[in-house]
Amino acid sequence: MSTKIGVLLLILSITFGLLIFEFFPIDLIAMVCMLALGWSGILETGEMLTGFSSNAVIVMMAVMIMGRGIERTGIMDRFSTLIVDKIKDNKTKIVLWMSLAVGVLSGFIQNIGAIALFLPSILNISRRSKIPASQLIMPIGFAAILGGTLTMVGSGPLVVVNDLLRNAGLEPYGMFSVTPIGVLLLLAGVAYFVLFGKKVLPRKDTKRVVGYYHELLIERLNLPNNIWHFVIENESPLVGKTAEESGLWQEPSVNILALIRGGELEYSPWRKTVFEAGQEIAVLGNQEDVSVLAVKNHLSEKTQNSKFDDLRNTDRSGFAEVIIPSKSELAGKTIRDYAIRKRFGIEPILLFSQGEEIRGDISDHIVKSGDTIIIYGLWEKIRDLRDSLDFVLASSLASMQQDKKIALTALTCYCLAIGLALIGFPVALAFLSGAIAMVITRSIRIKEMYQSIEWRVIFLVAGLIPLGIAMQKTGAAAYFAEIVISFMAGRHLLFIVSVVGILATVFSLFMTNVGAIVVLTPIIIEMAKLGNFDPRPMVLLAAVCAANSFIIPTHQVNAFIISPGGYRNTDFLKAGSGMTLVFLGITVLYFYFFMF
Repeated sequence: MSTKIGVLLLILSITFGLLIFEFFPIDLIAMVCMLALGWSGILETGEMLTGFSSNAVIVMMAVMIMGRGIERTGIMDRFSTLIVDKIKDNKTKIVLWMSLAVGVLSGFIQNIGAIALFLPSILNISRRSKIPASQLIMPIGFAAILGGTLTMVGSGPLVVVNDLLRNAGLEPYGMFSVTPIGVLLLLAGVAYFVLFGKKVLPRKDTKRVVGYYHELLIERLNLPNNIWHFVIENESPLVGKTAEESGLWQEPSVNILALIRGGELEYSPWRKTVFEAGQEIAVLGNQEDVSVLAVKNHLSEKTQNSKFDDLRNTDRSGFAEVIIPSKSELAGKTIRDYAIRKRFGIEPILLFSQGEEIRGDISDHIVKSGDTIIIYGLWEKIRDLRDSLDFVLASSLASMQQDKKIALTALTCYCLAIGLALIGFPVALAFLSGAIAMVITRSIRIKEMYQSIEWRVIFLVAGLIPLGIAMQKTGAAAYFAEIVISFMAGRHLLFIVSVVGILATVFSLFMTNVGAIVVLTPIIIEMAKLGNFDPRPMVLLAAVCAANSFIIPTHQVNAFIISPGGYRNTDFLKAGSGMTLVFLGITVLYFYFFMF
């Protein structure tokens, strides 16, 4: 073993450990790994920065932009509504058609975006049909992951693998080269839950099956529905204090919705807002709790002020439910740090975090990916929140109208991108052209274009791609390949295919799936040279199996559906174990019989 291989193995080991235990953000780990390869002299500066100019990074950014453009138009909202009208309340049909719809969509946009678009409809079906959300959300979430194997742009590993093949001097795959196995996996996943869903899915109903509407949230969650109007008296202990210092947020069933000061109406006062004598406030809460608050703080009830009318009018305001996606800036922060009141003028009412219901002052609770927040505010302000990438709105806004002309333009741009890829243009060129066309035609604003890009993912991929180059350049890939080949010497090809599939599956469970394929690809290529077989199908097999992440909620889709479905880790283990075996069995057999 050479010195450079030893240094690379040290960098690789440290990177693996950091990715597995997540001591730091994964994008930061990837950047440190990339820099370590440069400073150690393993890679030249140009080689170290190769990831940023890779086709994989360009394709990922373009898919994110176009996915955001499609989401913004409301096309999928109308599509999901059409499906709901057709399938009614039949559980088997719900799982079948919604899974197929989400799966197909996730072949062309990010799978987390596909499940997010359909989640409101799923929750509404659950509420209307009395079917527990826990028996609907997981099958459809798994379908989103499976759908990522339908095209070469459907998942991170499949996007990256073509660049890795090019770097090794091998021919990349076409956009739909993986479609046959993707179709088989998606159909198998749907059949798995249709046939065995009763046995593997949790049967208990979650405590928080909520639907679209303001009234349903009130009914299901026992939310207060009375808004009171008070004036702060001169002797009130609130005078001179900020909203945070006053202790009003500590009241378990009382929320300050608005404040009038200097004649101006301010919705959801910020924590640094100072109360003054004579100010008027709108308070949400039950009569008993609000009465205690008024006596304690010397608040005098006042007849209705017309400026508060919008807060009492359900056509203008009400409760809504939002879910925190993995890419949200709020994930890992507190509501106080994020300043949701100051940013959007809406009031957070309660929080559902990993199955736990938290009421009262939730400002200092660390919000996690997949958590759900019930908010109150004007519909127009909730629409602004919906357009932010930090939230997924799980409630329907009936007043929200979509521009059909923009929707048609956005869809045309997306179809143009796919068409260009189909007739032979490079996928990166075709998809980036489609994304820019959406901006030029104003299907998506340029500010939203930048916001739609998950920069953490981009830096993760760009940072890890040089690792594959380093493994080939130093001979580390050949070193590992010799070890593996010596173990598999004389073994049947089916055994070798199975080992590669299992390795990719295991790696993706404990580190990022992109990291798994970056490390495995150069090793597989060297194995193919030693074993005298075609490396391309084996590399593609590993890229497909890198999506086999169902046993633990490490995949971003699984993390996203935990709270809405009320799941625990054991639920994923129970349902995901069978799905993992089905996935692995179908993939290995397909590649063995049809790809070699």
